[in-house]
Amino acid sequence: MERGAAPAAPRRHRHPRGPLRCHSARSIDSDSGASIAIYPGMPSRLRSRPLAGFIEPCLPRPADRPPAGSDWLHEIKHDGFRIMALRDAAGVRLLTRNGNDFSRRFPLAVAAIAALPARSCLIDGEAIVTDQKGLAVFDLIRGHQPSAAAVLCAFDLLELDGEDLRREPIETRKSTLRSLLRSKHAGIVFNAHFIADGAIVYRQACALGCEGIVSKRLGSPYRSGRADCWLKVKNPAAPAVTREAEEEWN
Repeated sequence: MERGAAPAAPRRHRHPRGPLRCHSARSIDSDSGASIAIYPGMPSRLRSRPLAGFIEPCLPRPADRPPAGSDWLHEIKHDGFRIMALRDAAGVRLLTRNGNDFSRRFPLAVAAIAALPARSCLIDGEAIVTDQKGLAVFDLIRGHQPSAAAVLCAFDLLELDGEDLRREPIETRKSTLRSLLRSKHAGIVFNAHFIADGAIVYRQACALGCEGIVSKRLGSPYRSGRADCWLKVKNPAAPAVTREAEEEWN
């Protein structure tokens, strides 16, 4: 279960070559006659088939404080279920970090991913349910019954229309993901990221009652398992921290 008046407002992420902009996708026809969407920031080469099977998610290493410097982007860490959302010829599956299929539990997210303008994709994110203040609350999503209110908070894109994006830098993957999600769908949202002093982002996340932040090194590829290029700093006052401490004690 992986849960994404201030001194200064954090700035939204800016690409080293200028601000990220969402442009319309263009389409080409593949040899099979299927239409393949091409998005800004997506590498030009196209592979013949999408990633096969379950891909282990990248897991951030715990840290005591956010990393310093301008080589990192920072995301809010939300309290929910870590989900690898896979869409291929077989349909849409929402897989947990252990490979369990939670598709029936989050029908709104399934419908949103099915509606995306893509032949196939693999999106990394967190399934969450928010309270009236917009804060992700785990007690609202836990249990084994379907949750009609759960949405996927998407923060990474590993594959799109047969193209393995894992070797691309994080900023390219997120730019392509944002373009893919340019049309609004009720069951999926783009998890915003910031370039700013990590300590400021973390303080503001804690003030909002969030679980914490995840900092990701710019230029880094996607690596399954624990990775030093992703660091998580948790809010000690967040319910998730108390819950995990109780689970470890029991």
